[in-house]
Amino acid sequence: MKLVSYINENKPQIGALKDNYIIPFSSNSDIPQDMLTFIQNGEEFLHLARNLLKHNEKRIPLKDCKLTSPIKRPPKIIAIGLNYQDHLKEIRLLGREVDDPEVPMIFNKQSTSACGPYDPIHDPFVSEKLDYEGELAFVIGKKCRHVPKKEAHKVIAGYCVSNDVSVRDWQLRVPTFTIGKSFDTHCPFGPAIVTPDEISDPHNLEIKTEINGVIKQNSNTKNLIFNCFELIEHLSTSFTLEPGDLILTGTPGGVGVAENSFLKDGDKVKISISELGYIENNVIDEPASTKVY
Repeated sequence: MKLVSYINENKPQIGALKDNYIIPFSSNSDIPQDMLTFIQNGEEFLHLARNLLKHNEKRIPLKDCKLTSPIKRPPKIIAIGLNYQDHLKEIRLLGREVDDPEVPMIFNKQSTSACGPYDPIHDPFVSEKLDYEGELAFVIGKKCRHVPKKEAHKVIAGYCVSNDVSVRDWQLRVPTFTIGKSFDTHCPFGPAIVTPDEISDPHNLEIKTEINGVIKQNSNTKNLIFNCFELIEHLSTSFTLEPGDLILTGTPGGVGVAENSFLKDGDKVKISISELGYIENNVIDEPASTKVY
């Protein structure tokens, strides 16, 4: 299934994306209408949803809906740095001394950075170094700890496309990265959470980033240094992973900072991953309405 959160007739709902239609889960009152609750109850609601898809004829044209962030506020957003060799190479060319990683490099993005697959990305007041990072992401489906690599596939609810938007000067002024990775709107993801049974191999998917129609990143998830299952094993050694946690797996080479070229108002960022679809976000100057106090 391709699980989506959407708004139709001003009402937030969840459902399944099929071709150019959405099958609403609201047809079954036993299914919750927010994605986090749906995922937290695992197989129970997936079973109900599959039955609904088999027998329910109600469907809503996708054009009549607005797809929103699949999970409005993920419990955790965990990101991986330096997880493709070509990205490591371009970072070294910038003069940074980085070794091949022996373990994954981990940082957090605040949950308030989450935004929808087609929502605007804010170019912040405080920086002129806004950058993109097209990435494969996955969503945890079961509470888990100390998960061995060979069992890790069992705790994944699904996969999606993401952009680890980065404010480079804020990212690099401190060693922890978190603040430069956590600006509001700087984690668009979606368009759907694609369940594992619909994916041939998460570690053999084409990934591509286009800026204003020009291809900037073009790789394959087979080039990940640490794959999704290895990341789960590593992360769950330290702390409990929970349903709805979003994990971004790292970006391939081709980021803007490597060319000293940054995003600005009016740019369009499209990130595509085979079998998962694409997200596309316009860059806008941060609006004055974000000043709240």
